Amino acid sequence: MALDYLNTGAAKMGTWNGQMSAYGANQTVVDKVLPEMLHLIDPHWYQFPPMNPLWYGLLGFTIACLAITSITGNAMVIYIFTTTKNLKTPSNLLVVNLAVSDFLMMACMAPPLIINSYNETWVFGPLFCAIYACGGSLYGTVSIWTMTAIAFDRYNVIVKGIAAKPMSINGALLRILAIWLSSLAWTVAPIFGWNRYVPEGNMTVCGTDYLSKDMLSRSYIIAYAVFCYFLPLGLIIYSYWFIIQAVAAHEKAMREQAKKMNVASLRSSDAANTSAECKLAKVALMTISLWFMAWTPYLVINFAGVFETAPISPVSTIWGSVFAKANAVYNPIVYGISHPKYRAALYQRFPSLACQPSPDESGSVASGNTAVCEEKPPA
Repeated sequence: MALDYLNTGAAKMGTWNGQMSAYGANQTVVDKVLPEMLHLIDPHWYQFPPMNPLWYGLLGFTIACLAITSITGNAMVIYIFTTTKNLKTPSNLLVVNLAVSDFLMMACMAPPLIINSYNETWVFGPLFCAIYACGGSLYGTVSIWTMTAIAFDRYNVIVKGIAAKPMSINGALLRILAIWLSSLAWTVAPIFGWNRYVPEGNMTVCGTDYLSKDMLSRSYIIAYAVFCYFLPLGLIIYSYWFIIQAVAAHEKAMREQAKKMNVASLRSSDAANTSAECKLAKVALMTISLWFMAWTPYLVINFAGVFETAPISPVSTIWGSVFAKANAVYNPIVYGISHPKYRAALYQRFPSLACQPSPDESGSVASGNTAVCEEKPPA
């Protein structure tokens, strides 16, 4: 019995060592890559054994769930905002643009990724690899600059108050056009030679080449990070810093005036309703924070490759894909929960969703008027 047990254990250990040896010495994560794709594969990836098939299954399943949620949620946001009369404001065009970019992100990016996860490699060839990566970069860049435009609109309305020049429909459309054109310019640059789009370590998605050592490739990664990540972040922080200061100063003035008049609050029921408008700062700040949580892992992976600060494995590149695409799920959820007029319109059209706002809620999270920040305490 003891001898049989030892023999069985030895056999199992031999099998395990054989699998490790086969993975480590004879196979790599690149083995299933199509021959016409090999010229795009950086030598860095040849040192890694094939990923466990479970990772591919989890990746495909996760992206499928995110895609269903995102496509449904963003389609509903687009439908509600474009068919509800009191939501058709210039500022809400930016919200619709955000939903459109998120919708396209998952509608265009998820199906190829799911198919590639099933095949455990990129199966669509070099041309579609470039198109896929360009599309993902475009939709992500449009999202962040749309959020920046929303932040500036809120800054204009809340901080400047009645002195602000309201945004018109044409003004909103021009902003949206500028966002798409500038984002497109950045994302087509690799197709014309400034960097390039290549399969990433897990071989199921394509992205920028952050492993090339030439300065041309590295300069693109750095410039793109500065103008499409750090610059929008700085502008958004600037906008919301002054928004929070303006709201805090207004609330302080209201409390002091109420104290002088010996009343609990100066707000009537109508005025109290307008406080929902200032909730935009919290809502948009949450949305933006989620966006940066989603894209920061991808930035870290790119910088780790450019500056060689940490080893990059095929498994680690999965997290960049998942977190980046998860961003397309956050926005409709955040707006669906926090936007009173959106919830009211959603409840009216789809009562079964039970998203009806409480009776004391009104106002638009993304409308052009922010009355609470324009209130004047009585003299």
